[in-house]
Amino acid sequence: MALSPISALSPLDGRYAGRLAALRPLMSEQGYMHRRVQVEVCWFIALSDAGFVEFKPLSPGARTYLLGLVKSFSEADAVAIKEIEKTTNHDVKAVEYWIKSKFEARPELRAASEFVHFACTSEDINNTSHALQLKGAREHVLLPALDGVIGKLREMAHAYAAVPMLSRTHGQTASPTTVGKEIANVVVRLAAARERIASVKLLGKMNGAVGNYNAHLAAWPDFDWEAFSRKVIESPEPLGLGLTFQPYSIQIEPHDYMAELFDAVARANTILIDWSRDAWGYISLGYFKQRLRDGEIGSSTMPHKVNPIDFENAEGNFGLANALLKHLSEKLPISRWQRDLTDSTVLRNMGVALGYAALGYNALGVGLGKLELNEEALQADLEAAWEVLAEPIQTVMRRYHVSGAYEKLKEVTRGKTVAAADLHGLIRSLEIPQAEKDRLLAMTPASYIGKAAELAKRV
Repeated sequence: MALSPISALSPLDGRYAGRLAALRPLMSEQGYMHRRVQVEVCWFIALSDAGFVEFKPLSPGARTYLLGLVKSFSEADAVAIKEIEKTTNHDVKAVEYWIKSKFEARPELRAASEFVHFACTSEDINNTSHALQLKGAREHVLLPALDGVIGKLREMAHAYAAVPMLSRTHGQTASPTTVGKEIANVVVRLAAARERIASVKLLGKMNGAVGNYNAHLAAWPDFDWEAFSRKVIESPEPLGLGLTFQPYSIQIEPHDYMAELFDAVARANTILIDWSRDAWGYISLGYFKQRLRDGEIGSSTMPHKVNPIDFENAEGNFGLANALLKHLSEKLPISRWQRDLTDSTVLRNMGVALGYAALGYNALGVGLGKLELNEEALQADLEAAWEVLAEPIQTVMRRYHVSGAYEKLKEVTRGKTVAAADLHGLIRSLEIPQAEKDRLLAMTPASYIGKAAELAKRV
């Protein structure tokens, strides 16, 4: 069977392939190879500038050519490397041989070809490549997607800041809030989660087979290889990698930063699962309507239905993402002795985990774009819930030392259908200042929103 979107085993490359175009060049096998070539080229150029008699500085033309291999790396180049791997049965060695093959027509580079992959273990190339992949995914996909969701939610928080809404705690009517304030709560949580994702330092190590620069020092015992490695890793692209130097490792970089990053992404996703479920519920209550799309069908048998499918889709994809992210963060920091291979196949699924997260952000953005506020439904719910004013009435009673304030309101309201007249009769009977009675008599469920509007506008 030929591979196509309809025959793909993963929906990321099938049903949802078109939504992940931005992530695919970064987190695919091709993206992994691309970053390996980048690391090898950076290391090679840096070696030429290290001052070794045996490897003179490269000419400007050679440098431009090498950086061009990185800049113009294509699918055809990735396929060529895979062809070499059929013989080597080793993916990093295949990258090395591919780079050397590009030296054939250039005597200057061909003469220095043994410095490709010099003193490196495969993991020196792999760990830095993974960090570069995550760097690209974070900068170009994850953070922009989260910023889009945060921006839309903030816009909604401000627009609906003063629109009153009945709260529900434990599913029961509770003190009113505003639509904007409830969305503002999500904005604040999500913005903090976004900053945690952005602040994780992406680490890289290039220190040899077991982290001690053994081979490096065998070749040049008096050279400061640790400082050299740090410079390559921390110098900005394109001549460096723009990562943070990891000074201590076994053969593999410990992956603790990956766990931190994946946990941070999962936390953002969890916040959005919470919001997706709330939005789903508000649609079910009629607080939001959804804009119709021509030709769209909600049910194969019930023509009236306009289902909250985007929020359901988001919730499902965030759940899948978090299941994978949790496994990645728990498994990757663990390696037997100086190295085992269990991380290798797991790491190849980073793009799958982030792909499901990206699908969730996309679905949520679509869903938010369809929402229309139904103020009539919001107002009707509030008008049917006068019992929520038991809280302010008994609080004012407490202020003026009215004995048994809570108990009196409980007797009037608990488990009962409460009308405005019931509360007004109680208020008029209270021994409190007339100005306070007037204030309580003027209060409605829709006006009892505290600082909700101010807080929503401030977010």
